[in-house]
Amino acid sequence: MAPQTIARLLTEWATLFVLVVGPGLVAGLLWSPFLGSDRLRSLFERLWPGGSPAVSYPLAMVGLSLPWVVAAGGAIVRGSPEELAMANALLDVVVGLSALYLVGLPLVAGFGLPRAGIDWDDTGYGPRTWALLVGGASWYVALLATPTLALSVGLALGGGP
Repeated sequence: MAPQTIARLLTEWATLFVLVVGPGLVAGLLWSPFLGSDRLRSLFERLWPGGSPAVSYPLAMVGLSLPWVVAAGGAIVRGSPEELAMANALLDVVVGLSALYLVGLPLVAGFGLPRAGIDWDDTGYGPRTWALLVGGASWYVALLATPTLALSVGLALGGGP
């Protein structure tokens, strides 16, 4: 293989990696103030692979961003070349995933994990825990929905991809 071919291949793989993993890492960085809460830090300490939020936190943030990346990428790749149709497809992604995450993340963390044996809240899952879960889910959704929504609006206004 020619050196130019290898360099191009490495560049393509690096670009793909940044596009797939980057949104989760950026969202994780911007969501990290929530780790100031002992309750949420405890949640990430008890998640797989366990023992330290230094490993489970980035894995969770990237993993939770993948549906956004895949759905938005799929809407762009499979979408109509007409900008308005692509804008509507991206808006569908924002609305659908936002609703799913705003309801699903707190329910999974507050009900599902404890029932699966991952009891992470020593305070008993009271109103303050639920406020943290709903607030954290809302902020995470805002972090991931905003760029997708901005692209959708830009396309709807004729700004191009």
